[in-house]
Amino acid sequence: MELWYTENHTPNVRFSIKVEKQLVSVESQFQRIDVFESYEFGKILVIDGYLMLTEKDEFIYHEMLTHVPMAVNPDIKNVLVIGAGDGGTIRELTRYQSIEKIDMAEIDKLVVDVCREYIPQTASKLDDPRVNIYYEDGLKFVRGKQDEYDLIIVDSTDPFGPGEDLFTKEFYGNCYKALKEGGILVNQHESPYYPHNAMAMQKAHKRIKSIFPVSMIYQAHIPTYPSGHWLFGFASKGLDPILDLKEERWNSLGIKTRYYNTQLHRGCFAIPNYVKELLENA
Repeated sequence: MELWYTENHTPNVRFSIKVEKQLVSVESQFQRIDVFESYEFGKILVIDGYLMLTEKDEFIYHEMLTHVPMAVNPDIKNVLVIGAGDGGTIRELTRYQSIEKIDMAEIDKLVVDVCREYIPQTASKLDDPRVNIYYEDGLKFVRGKQDEYDLIIVDSTDPFGPGEDLFTKEFYGNCYKALKEGGILVNQHESPYYPHNAMAMQKAHKRIKSIFPVSMIYQAHIPTYPSGHWLFGFASKGLDPILDLKEERWNSLGIKTRYYNTQLHRGCFAIPNYVKELLENA
């Protein structure tokens, strides 16, 4: 008997991956967490029926979340990561010796425990001494912070369930307060392709743009995400992701990446016309 993991991208579109076996299925107080072993994409993390990552292409997502802001400001010392229970974003951040503190606010401890056991590829650096894990609601955690972080990365699930509060104007306003002068906010920004995802992207962009003086969108191709076309948001209190790119400094660090490079950095902010129109009409 063949086993397949299938995700509905729209009522008329399904995405399927053939799986060898299911490794774990658990229910936390927040959500259902599944890990599958697949033939083509390695281990797959699924939350509430939605694919969060695969071992084969997670590097694209995590590199683009972390190295884009770090190349704009290589002097970042204090970082807050919201969500990111799989540990992939933390793994990429720990490659920078210059970072002194990484606070991680993840609402669901069970996600972290499952990834530690079943997906060490992403969770391997969660025990780095610079990492402080707080099992708290990200919205509440950031609410009391003021002028504390150089970088905030919002590595959340989609805007439903536990991730819903991380797409509100209140949350983005609290992130602004929590950032130091020149601070950067980066978030996963959904896909622009299917209407349901595009609407979430438009709402997030509109809210961030109303708070941050610099608010831009960049993109990457992630094969297992809906449509493969995925967006990220770059917002800051003053730094421009292209004009302030520290290309020579970042390249001098010698960080070996599989997707990100500084040429791609410039190009990923050149977005298609249909996405421009969506942003203009947000």
